[in-house]
Formats: sequence, structure tokens, C-alpha cells
Amino acid sequence: MCLAIPGKIVSVSGNDPLERMGKIDFGGILKEASLAYVPDARVGDYVIVHVGFALSKVDEAEAQKVFDYLKRMGELGELEERRT
Repeated sequence: MCLAIPGKIVSVSGNDPLERMGKIDFGGILKEASLAYVPDARVGDYVIVHVGFALSKVDEAEAQKVFDYLKRMGELGELEERRT
């Protein structure tokens, strides 16, 4: 199942609104995502990310509730880097 996951923006790169990327912290796991759909998102904001795109901003309390729920369900495994 594909889920949208909340994460905190820790850095932003790019000036063109369509090419802005953010490094997103998903509970200690860092991934990059496009910020094209959330042009007002800044470092410190929480966003919902699905297939590499931040879709919307969300407040910190709601992000934490969702993240804790997904962690309890064991649905965060695919965020982790595969080790070879």
C-alpha cells in the first residue's frame, strides 16, 4: 500500500518554484522530495510526502500523531535505505 508520510523539512534547495527540493526528516530517516506543490513551505515546516512529492503542509502535532501511528503499524520500513 502506498501511503503519504509526514516529515519535517530540514533544508531547501533551488530557486525555481517548480524545481525546489527539500530534505525531509522522517523520524531520523532523511529523504529528498519535491516542494513544487507547496511553494510556501520552509525549513521547520511539516509536510505530507507521497512518492517523492510534498503534497501539503500539516501542523506538527498532527504530523507526530500520524508518524507514531505508522510506526506502531510497522509501515515505515520502506523509508529505510536498503543495505547490500
